Amino acid sequence: MYLFCILLFSAVVVWSSFDIELGYFVNSITHKRTKIKEVALTFDDGPTEFTPKFLDLLKENNVKATFFCIGKQIEKYPETFQRIIAEGHTIGNHTLSHSNNTGFLSTSKMVEEIEKCDEVMLKIGNLKTNLYRPPFGVTNPNIAKAIKKTHKKSIGWNVRSLDTIKEDKKKIYQKVTKGLKKGSIILLHDTSEKTYNVLVDLLVFLKDKNYSTFTIDKFESH
Repeated sequence: MYLFCILLFSAVVVWSSFDIELGYFVNSITHKRTKIKEVALTFDDGPTEFTPKFLDLLKENNVKATFFCIGKQIEKYPETFQRIIAEGHTIGNHTLSHSNNTGFLSTSKMVEEIEKCDEVMLKIGNLKTNLYRPPFGVTNPNIAKAIKKTHKKSIGWNVRSLDTIKEDKKKIYQKVTKGLKKGSIILLHDTSEKTYNVLVDLLVFLKDKNYSTFTIDKFESH
């Protein structure tokens, strides 16, 4: 029985580490409380070579989004990062390197990942942000401490597209539109042609269903 309890507790902790909506270690914002039909489009892991196409499409539809950028990607595509800012989109910190070992890093290493991304953003975009999205949505006590030490607000989601896992564009689109409700924060990635094509259809869907969009900073100020 004792062993079962330990295993059960371990399972809960692991699950909680990977499910940002539970808010087990970090109180992340995962949706907006609103009575109107509005959603937030958020894009992780950029900028990339695909980001300009996303920006063209958003501009064409007069839609503002929130981009959670990786420091090393900003260094790789500085002009695209500057364009994201210039076109009025919101920026969030997504760490310097988006390490696969994120869940195993010490508090000091996590602080370094966040602060170094901040430094890159300031240098290249002359921008500071208090918004942070945990890579992979992973949270744990070390990450919680790092978020507190760097004075960030953790931003999660309640609609996960799984666009980095699923290959079928239609299935990604169905997953997003099926889970949509007032105040949803949608997780997408500006990292592929596939997600760009999903966005084309998603913007048509939002228009047809009379959904407007909000950015995380505007929502934060309420």
